[in-house]
Amino acid sequence: MEKFSLTALAREQSSLALHAHGGRSSHTVYGGHEHVLRQTVIALAVGQKLDEHENPGEATIHVLSGRVRLSAGENSWDGLPGDLLIVPDTRHSLEALEATAVLLTVAKTP
Repeated sequence: MEKFSLTALAREQSSLALHAHGGRSSHTVYGGHEHVLRQTVIALAVGQKLDEHENPGEATIHVLSGRVRLSAGENSWDGLPGDLLIVPDTRHSLEALEATAVLLTVAKTP
């Protein structure tokens, strides 16, 4: 069994994102290409965005810190710490309205 502090990982990735040229940083906590389930802590500096992309499978975003906006077409949802956003099964983007850390959980579909 393994145990991770999401709070510590979020803090570490947020610090890395703040100093990164692209304003973002991530660390896969569980899973990877050989697994169906993948969980990744992603940190974005304020104003940074994950551009529109396809959904690789069922996915959720748990906001750990900051404030984000998940957008899909004409729809958007804002998330605050503790919020769980269900990623729509369509092209979408994620924008950091404040310096943000999220836990992205994806179950890849075949």
